[in-house]
Amino acid sequence: MLQSPVLLLNQNYEPLTILKVKRAITLVILGKVDLIENADGLLIHSISITYHVPSVIRLKYFVRIKRKEIALTKKNIIKRDNHQCQYCGRKTGMMTTDHIIPKARGGAETWENLVCACLECNNRKGNRTLKATSMRLIRRPKKPNYFTFVLNELGRPKEKWRPFLFHS
Repeated sequence: MLQSPVLLLNQNYEPLTILKVKRAITLVILGKVDLIENADGLLIHSISITYHVPSVIRLKYFVRIKRKEIALTKKNIIKRDNHQCQYCGRKTGMMTTDHIIPKARGGAETWENLVCACLECNNRKGNRTLKATSMRLIRRPKKPNYFTFVLNELGRPKEKWRPFLFHS
């Protein structure tokens, strides 16, 4: 239970990050956050006091944050695309990345030109354009938002978090 995720909001209710329950309880005890939503029915007991297990907490003060850049790597492209081939939809087997516009034809190393692809589709497409192969993308690639990228690691967000998350 102490390793469960907790959503941390800035004072203005903007999502900042995801913490573990243990760290969230520490912030509650230190008086640095307000408990916004608790995990239904779950309690943590100390010798003298009982705390609700938090699900969403909010800082009592505003923190200016510099938005972190996500490194453009093969691993992060595959993670962004949920380990799913963007040509055939397969989610099993070895995955790699593919340039939508091949490098040999001036295709750039960008979030918008790289997709996750299974080896079969990557070999089938080869050094050709989508039009030349009659292949289609399941989803147009785009640069991910840092917070949604982190959230994606958890899978489906908790129901109590939904009112506080950005909707894309």
